[in-house]
Amino acid sequence: MNQTADILDLAEQAIQQNIDAVLATVVRTEGSAYRQPGAMMLICADGRSVGMISGGCLEPHIIKRAFWLTRYSASVQIYQTGDDIGYHNNGDPDSTVVEEGTTVKDEDRSEDDFLEGELNFGLGCNGRIHVLFERLSTAISLLDLIRQVRHTQQPVTIATLIRSGSSEYKGIDLQVGTRIYLNQYLKTGNLADLYLNRNTISDSNTFIDDMLLNTIQKLSNHKFHKKNAEYIKLTSDLELQATCDRKHESEWLLQRIYPQNRLLICGAGNDVLPLVTMAKLQDWHVTVIDSRPQYATRLRFSQADSVLCVALDDSETLLNLSAGAAVAVMSHSLAQDRARLAVLLEHSAQYRYLGQLGPRYRTERLIKEISETSANPHILADGICKLHYPIGYKLGGDGPEALALSIMAQMSAVIHGHAPQTLLPNSQYTIQTSKQSGFNTYKNDYAHD
Repeated sequence: MNQTADILDLAEQAIQQNIDAVLATVVRTEGSAYRQPGAMMLICADGRSVGMISGGCLEPHIIKRAFWLTRYSASVQIYQTGDDIGYHNNGDPDSTVVEEGTTVKDEDRSEDDFLEGELNFGLGCNGRIHVLFERLSTAISLLDLIRQVRHTQQPVTIATLIRSGSSEYKGIDLQVGTRIYLNQYLKTGNLADLYLNRNTISDSNTFIDDMLLNTIQKLSNHKFHKKNAEYIKLTSDLELQATCDRKHESEWLLQRIYPQNRLLICGAGNDVLPLVTMAKLQDWHVTVIDSRPQYATRLRFSQADSVLCVALDDSETLLNLSAGAAVAVMSHSLAQDRARLAVLLEHSAQYRYLGQLGPRYRTERLIKEISETSANPHILADGICKLHYPIGYKLGGDGPEALALSIMAQMSAVIHGHAPQTLLPNSQYTIQTSKQSGFNTYKNDYAHD
């Protein structure tokens, strides 16, 4: 399952076939939640759907309700995943309030809703999930922007309005689902570039006053803390606050949309195939290179985004491909690995992760040979400290599939800011210094050889 790519593909098909669809997006979570803000699901009128916004618990209800919930405009619904608390009404004998702001008429519930308790979701997770529902005609601008980011490799920041507390706000005459394209406005200073989509309450042009512009600046300067999407509240004076009067607040989902994680595999042996498959399952952009043309063929690596025959002396191409990527060196050839490592170790700022396949002594031999022929071996130190060898976590198992799992686990942990030893609680890393070359290496005594 390749969630983002599948959603983009199905959305394109729906538009071409003139089929209506609804995009459901998690905009806020409280307590335990399977998916985090920014997770999406696309539901088509012909019954097709892709993506997940929970572990499968909410999806049946959402598929049934998506078009009804968006029959007038975009809306935000709140789902509880705690213990089964039973239905309760709000003074209306024909309605049931599941959560604040979510009222469902009896006539709109199916028999399954009563039998399965879907609206209460007695799952024991003790969480709340806020979901934005919008028609594809409104959401397509967001999906187009995601395509743009994947093509240009340039991240962008957008803010989506998920609740506006009062029409008293001057300059916030906007409907739920309105998206502000922060990067483009700050780049041009043109108010016409402010909106990614423009859902105004009236047909008249929305007046954006100085306070809102000040807010846009603050949202743009927001620092994300290991999350790509965060829930933000703005008070009536448009200052960021942790809590504020509900009557005078608006709520936003602030998203930093990044390009796909990128994987560069140096080597095109058969054990690379499951690594490519596993990376694509996680929506990574995968490039496979080898200097041997009989190995680097599209026929062998049909799932990879790019398969290239790159000469061992083509340092420029190697560095361009490794920029911002996770790099796995696994050619099973001393000459190939030596040539690739010699370049990569000298340019450690280029990549986000570097791993070398093979037993520890083999990699240490390569490092020694590279350092002895280097004009300035000290320049290799940062790269050697960043090098993971043997590549991957010691998870057990055997064969290319187990190796691919261990490699992907380690790369994902490093890229997402988790210390490499978190999956090895008993591991001990020691630093070794070579007197001959003056370089440092990290040694993981528990990694597989």
